[in-house]
Amino acid sequence: MRRKGGYKRLNNQVRFVCVIISISFIIIQIISVLQLGQISMSKVAVASPKQKSNKKFAQEKIGKFGELVIKMLPEDLAFTLFLPSEIAFERDLRLNPTESLVGGKANDTLAILSRILGFSAVPRTIYSTDLQRGKEIIYDSISGFNLYLLKDFSGKLVVNGVKSDYIDLKLSNILVHVMDGVIMDSEFEESVQPDEEEDGSS
Repeated sequence: MRRKGGYKRLNNQVRFVCVIISISFIIIQIISVLQLGQISMSKVAVASPKQKSNKKFAQEKIGKFGELVIKMLPEDLAFTLFLPSEIAFERDLRLNPTESLVGGKANDTLAILSRILGFSAVPRTIYSTDLQRGKEIIYDSISGFNLYLLKDFSGKLVVNGVKSDYIDLKLSNILVHVMDGVIMDSEFEESVQPDEEEDGSS
């Protein structure tokens, strides 16, 4: 009788240990699955184009004129800005940060920047991932100027024929795409042409 009771006790203890081990194993599996889910989600967040650019990188690529244009926008509203690069400002509009913001030139420069803002800002957020490759979409800028947006097969944005240098740079509520050119209407483009012609003839 004692042996049978001993076996029963031993059997019960073995079962108890097996149950504890099984429950522990299940808990470990659940925790592992949850941690893997968190790791994969964090990887997605880091790899997402919407999160990839930090503020310092964005400010470096925007430049002095870009900062001035962005300051003209309200901070509490969402905008997308197709901003000319510093090179494009100098090449296409003859604006130089060290000369164009000094003395009497400063007011003229700010007037030009406000016109550029009117052509290149859209009152909504448009990430590059919102566009399908090869499919053109039309948006109105804040001045009513038509912007024809396209993502080419290399992943660059093309707006009215102007290609992007950097895309999806986020500064608070402003999303900036730095463009290798100036987006403007034909009238404004003609107004900057005479200087080029005069320089060419001199």
